[in-house]
Amino acid sequence: MAELEARWLRAMAELPEAQWDGLLAGCGAAPFFRWSWLHRLEASGSIVPSQGWQACHLTLWRGRDLVAAAPLYLKGHSYGEFVFDQSFAQLAGQLGLRYYPKLVGMSPLSPVEGYRFLIAPGEDGTLLTALMLDQIREFCQRSGVLSCNFLYVDPAWRPLAEAAGCAAWINQQTCWSNAGFADFEAYLASFNANQRRNIRRERAAVAAAGLSVTAVVAEAISPELLARMHHFYAQHCARWGPWGSKYLSEAFFRDGQGLTPDLVLFSAHRGDPDDPVAMAMCVQDGHHLWGRYWGSDLEVDNLHFEVCYYAPIAWAIERGLRRFDPGAGGSHKRRRGFLAEPRVSLHLWSDRRFAQILRRWLPDANRAALEEIAAVNAELPFRGGVPPLMPPSQETLP
Repeated sequence: MAELEARWLRAMAELPEAQWDGLLAGCGAAPFFRWSWLHRLEASGSIVPSQGWQACHLTLWRGRDLVAAAPLYLKGHSYGEFVFDQSFAQLAGQLGLRYYPKLVGMSPLSPVEGYRFLIAPGEDGTLLTALMLDQIREFCQRSGVLSCNFLYVDPAWRPLAEAAGCAAWINQQTCWSNAGFADFEAYLASFNANQRRNIRRERAAVAAAGLSVTAVVAEAISPELLARMHHFYAQHCARWGPWGSKYLSEAFFRDGQGLTPDLVLFSAHRGDPDDPVAMAMCVQDGHHLWGRYWGSDLEVDNLHFEVCYYAPIAWAIERGLRRFDPGAGGSHKRRRGFLAEPRVSLHLWSDRRFAQILRRWLPDANRAALEEIAAVNAELPFRGGVPPLMPPSQETLP
């Protein structure tokens, strides 16, 4: 591998779009790792050093050819990750260590399973994973960075990274799986009678308010509708005050070129889908649907459930999508058909004592997380027990 050159780059703009996207074959959350998505986060001012995110992408080159890449960010806080490592930061402080800045691998602000090193077809994934992790260790030692964290990792990539020394931490997220439902009514039949009535009542309340929900897809999404989506997103965040977690700038939504092929906007309206009173923004790849943001100008009972859960599920069933990941959070989602699932983050630490403490703690923590997931799912209101999960489609790494 002597002919390979490692380069650390500070912006997606320094990388050729076609070569980056050529590495995405088999990536289970490709829309969130496309050059256009990551570049827009940076270029819009959403993911920038002043907001605590410094792009620090590791790339491997063979001459002019991009062979492998890892989207990475130096972070001065733990916001926008949805893997809550503040206890790690507290431990570092007790040991007299500086936890921030830390190095994070993820698609920023999106808790979507699928992170992996992006490796060109035909290359040795095992070898390049180990080589890139060595580069990351050297970078952390040289820069005084204590912690490197890869979040929501692709299950197919996890064994390669663990074999090269990463430690796994299990957390929990919710997801809906399509068990081959013919339509939404067939999906409702999987619930017990009481919950079927509840869901029908919730959907009826939205219809009684005179609202319909329409999916607006791809080229039908106008710049004006994206501007409305920013309005709803900003308004929803503002309702929560300092806890609103408004990360995306208006510029991220403006002129959605490069984003719209993957977007689905669920518009709640009284006649014209281009004149919504509420809206949810989702992302899809033809197999999976991901829920991201929503907002509403009206207070209507159960409107959130209809726009963010029921209408997307019905749309996914109609198109034969396998899974729907509604985003972070869980308790109110579970009673509406979203099962708890494990999500894995992988970690490297440059201080031996810090690493030893956490590696001793992780086995018990991971067992407890899996037990909690099983207990949560055992309480769900399904008829005849919890339905089997539809595994995400997995590709073999090169």
